[in-house]
Amino acid sequence: MKRLAIIPARGGSKRIKNKNIKNFCGEPIINYIINTARESKLFNKIHVSTECNLIKEVVENNGLSIDFMRPQTLSDDFTPLMPVLSFVLNTYKSKGYQFDEVWLLMACSPLIDKNDLISASKTYSAQNINSIKPLLAIAEYPVPIEWSFLKDKNNFIHPRFEDKTKIRSQDLPKSYYDSGTFVIYPSRFILESDKEVKDKGYIGYQLSRDKAIDIDTEEDWDFAEALYSLKE
Repeated sequence: MKRLAIIPARGGSKRIKNKNIKNFCGEPIINYIINTARESKLFNKIHVSTECNLIKEVVENNGLSIDFMRPQTLSDDFTPLMPVLSFVLNTYKSKGYQFDEVWLLMACSPLIDKNDLISASKTYSAQNINSIKPLLAIAEYPVPIEWSFLKDKNNFIHPRFEDKTKIRSQDLPKSYYDSGTFVIYPSRFILESDKEVKDKGYIGYQLSRDKAIDIDTEEDWDFAEALYSLKE
C-alpha cells in the first residue's frame, strides 16, 4: 500500500496571521503534523502544498523537501481543497509516482499523534474492502444538536428544533462533526471527483474531543496550546 500525505498550507491567512507557521508551544505549528506523519511510518511521500516561500523555508528547515509549489491559481481564499489534492496527485503521477491512498492532513492539528493515524489506517483497511470510500476523522458533539439555539440581532435566542428541546439526551441519537484534522481518500476518489468535496459516503473515525480542535480563532489557538501543555 503506497500512501501520499498532503498537508495544505496556503499563505495569507486572515483570522490568525501566518497561522500555518505560527509558534505553537515552542515551534511552528505545521511541524507537529509533519513530525507525526513521519513518526507513523505510514507514508511513502509527505508533501506540503504551498505557494508561500516563507512556509517553504520553515518546512525545509524541519528537514522536509517540497518537490513543487502550488500554483497561484489554486491559492486564493475561495479554492476548495479537492482541486489542490488533484493537482498534487496528478503532478506526482506525471513524475512517475503512483499512490493507492491520499491522506489530507491539516496543518494546524498539533494534538494528533502517530497512534491516531495508525489506528485510523487500520480502521480504514478493515472497513473499506473495495477501497472506494474515504474516511473522515470526526468527533462527537458535547450536547445534542437538537438542544441548539439560534440568536437574533437583539440577542434573543430561539430553539432550532422546538419540538425536541425537552427530550432527554439519552433518548436522542449522537451527532458528530468534522474534526478538521485528517481525511483518507482512495486515489481514484480524487482523480474521478469534481471540484467539490461531497459530504456523504464517508467512513467515520471517531476522535476524542480533546484531539478535535479546529483552530480558526485566537481563542481556539489558546485552548489548543493549553490542551497540548497538559499532555506534555
